Amino acid sequence: MKRLYRSTKDRMVAGVLAGIGEYFNIDPTVVRLLFVILLFISFFTVSIVYLVATFIIPSEGEVH
Repeated sequence: MKRLYRSTKDRMVAGVLAGIGEYFNIDPTVVRLLFVILLFISFFTVSIVYLVATFIIPSEGEVH
């Protein structure tokens, strides 16, 4: 079963974007580039979503 988690091995800040990349089976660098583009469009909203995801999505070692 596929589960979304924050990556511990390919993390840059909190591992959220690397975890999303692994979940959708795409390169985490592509997810990071899309994230930066979205930051230019709506900094406040994207920053809040990332911060909330950091607290909601469990870390890779915490997944059962």
